[in-house]
Amino acid sequence: MVLVVTFLGLCWWQVTRAIGGNSLSWAYVFEWPLFAGYLIYMWRKLSREREPTGGAPSGGAAETGGDVEPSAGQGPDTGDEEDEELAAYNRYLAALDQTGRRKRW
Repeated sequence: MVLVVTFLGLCWWQVTRAIGGNSLSWAYVFEWPLFAGYLIYMWRKLSREREPTGGAPSGGAAETGGDVEPSAGQGPDTGDEEDEELAAYNRYLAALDQTGRRKRW
């Protein structure tokens, strides 16, 4: 909300400049409140995306009563052998998840 106050302050500054004779400042008089409004709109939109919906997503662990593991034959790679490098990376990620450490690039 600090940015909203800043944008509105900049609007007021441009109003005083426009009244003082700077005709270009009239464009900024209308621009700064638009920026503030867009900032509020995006803040509300992003904060609503992070809120829990109150229920478990369909097909999730809560619906089946435990961890969901894909059965054999599911996914786009059916019939193809898994790449060894990808398998090693997946093992690394699984081990990293179990230890709780962060990934090192």
